[in-house]
Amino acid sequence: MPSLSDSIKQAATALGFDAVGIACLDPLDSQAITSTTDANSSSPTSLLQYLRDWLSMGYHGTMQWMAKDPERRADPRKILPGCRSIICVGMNYWTDIQPEEGPGFGRIARYAWGEDYHQLLKKRLKNLEQSISRFAPESTTRSYVDTGPIMEKVWAQRAGLGWIGKHSNLVSPTLGSWLLLGEILTTLELEPDEPGSDLCGTCTLCIRACPTQAITEPYIVDATKCISYLTIEYRDDLNSIPQELRSQMGNRIFGCDDCLDACPYNVYASPTKETAFFPTPLTRSPKLNQLSKMNEESFANTFQGSPIRRPKHSGFQRNIQVALSNDIGTDQKRPSSKAASSEEGEAYE
Repeated sequence: MPSLSDSIKQAATALGFDAVGIACLDPLDSQAITSTTDANSSSPTSLLQYLRDWLSMGYHGTMQWMAKDPERRADPRKILPGCRSIICVGMNYWTDIQPEEGPGFGRIARYAWGEDYHQLLKKRLKNLEQSISRFAPESTTRSYVDTGPIMEKVWAQRAGLGWIGKHSNLVSPTLGSWLLLGEILTTLELEPDEPGSDLCGTCTLCIRACPTQAITEPYIVDATKCISYLTIEYRDDLNSIPQELRSQMGNRIFGCDDCLDACPYNVYASPTKETAFFPTPLTRSPKLNQLSKMNEESFANTFQGSPIRRPKHSGFQRNIQVALSNDIGTDQKRPSSKAASSEEGEAYE
């Protein structure tokens, strides 16, 4: 008879999750939760201190919710009293389809090519919560997909889904960089998985691939320089973005995949079976002149059910104007997501 942990994992797999693991909290030691982003550190930093240090540098930019109540963000027990375990799940969104990179085209991050992953994962997590309730009626659960005060990448590493790479994103040894994450907090004491080990080695491809040098040092990202932040979360007008950053944004109008594309572990990635993540002709080949003519109503209707609505019409049009002014054509070569550099062989050791 399978254990409760195994039953939960089987249910998660049946719901279409590509990765599932469990991390546990020590109910007696409030300082036991430590950062795993620096695997070589002899004195691990508490998640709270790690978060405070990052915030103190102003790297969160205008994302004020990141600075709100960091104690709660760093400790899941402040979100769900009595939390003992975190069930972490991941879905592969790699489609093995290449975007159109010719003159006059914009670039949209792969995770936004299809349907809004928040809704897709939320629905499946709710179904998984129902299964857990049947397995253990006395348990309490709470689920999140990217929108809750959870340091999800840290817990995903603790649950064995992969490790936090030098670009600060999770890397799976079998799925590469292309994982969307969700988690269920529960009062159940479950059997934990072995935490993921940092396999980056001496590789720095992701750091070198960043167009704006937003990765200030391994594992540390200054969001105020990150193209994903500038095109999605940043709300001010075009003129408030420094010219040196605008010129490096190229044709990216929603997000940026460059640091993810560069990871050598993507050679192990296989295409997702989830059709909801497949691109539409518009998201794979977004024509800048055509998009620049969209009014607010057209924008809302065209991107209904898409994460591209996040920056709103004004932010999206700002991004398009930046891309039109850059109009990089085909002369800028991005790292191949399937090609690992032989000089970075140490990453596999």
